[in-house]
Amino acid sequence: MGTLIKVGIVTAPKIEYEIRAHTFVLKNVRIGIGFHWDRFEEQEFEGRLEIMSVPNPTQPEGEPWEVAVNTLDLEDYLCSVISSEMSANSPMELLKAHAVISRSWALRAMDHPNHEGYHVCADDHCQRYEGIRRMNQRAVEAVRATAGQVLTYDGEICDCRYHKCCGGRTEVWRTCWEDTDVPYIRSVECPYCAKPSQKVLRLMLNDYDRETTDFHDWQVRYTDEELRDIIRTKSGIDFGDIIDLIPLKRGASGRIYELEIVGTCHRQVIGKELKIRLWLSRSCLYSSWFEVKKSPITNHKSQISNQFELIGHGWGHGAGLCQIGAAVMADEGYSYEEILAHYYGHSMLSPATR
Repeated sequence: MGTLIKVGIVTAPKIEYEIRAHTFVLKNVRIGIGFHWDRFEEQEFEGRLEIMSVPNPTQPEGEPWEVAVNTLDLEDYLCSVISSEMSANSPMELLKAHAVISRSWALRAMDHPNHEGYHVCADDHCQRYEGIRRMNQRAVEAVRATAGQVLTYDGEICDCRYHKCCGGRTEVWRTCWEDTDVPYIRSVECPYCAKPSQKVLRLMLNDYDRETTDFHDWQVRYTDEELRDIIRTKSGIDFGDIIDLIPLKRGASGRIYELEIVGTCHRQVIGKELKIRLWLSRSCLYSSWFEVKKSPITNHKSQISNQFELIGHGWGHGAGLCQIGAAVMADEGYSYEEILAHYYGHSMLSPATR
């Protein structure tokens, strides 16, 4: 038996599940938590199921909740991950590239777990892991073809981050996470994700991801009143009427990682990119790479107020591999080694030591 990984799939007051001959089914699994594709699914899994008791996350003194934890072989886990992050019908070289980076990320996460009682969760906070129903033999072949392969830098396994669409240029580490430079998470031009063919999108995106059609270039508009309500709801702070949104620091791609929100009652600098995306949307902005266009409008009280238009690019934090860009590269004939070299410069394809 190879390396075992423990995956926390769903946390709820009571887990609904069904044990079958060789699998188990979990009801009401929430995916895309906090993002614009947030929804519930029924999912089926292989491996061992354990129901853990955990403190109530909403009422510390209340009844404990439950967590469904799936223990399985790492390579089997990867077959599901690369079928959940994108469709298993994706170009084979994309599936191989993703198997390598998902294996690399998982091994790093297992050494530094940030969840209690299991190594990784099953949603976008870690990697999408949605069971076996989206899998097919092509995913299995991609994992087997890259068995044991990881990306390394200076003798250590790389923390291979990735995202859906960079919007034209990938981002660096410090824009998203700690204030440090990670040599293999660098900013590179990515012309590939600009105009993917419908064939590529149909092959690589799972059903709910195909609902997002404006992933490369997008716009959102808010009245001052709408923006005030969103920011108050997300932050718990009443800024008053929103006067301005001022980008203070941008990363290499143009993504904002320090933004000043100016209101009549409060002003505050926030960052990094994820907080900006969360505070400026009822769900989550596609990315923090946007320009702010402010214009006066007359509200329903015949008063002059501001309308804010955010004109943006990309879907996700932008660091590491651009999934749509990599799919186009694979469709154009690039090998998985070439795809990895493009997005993770200075890294090496190596055998895992565990």
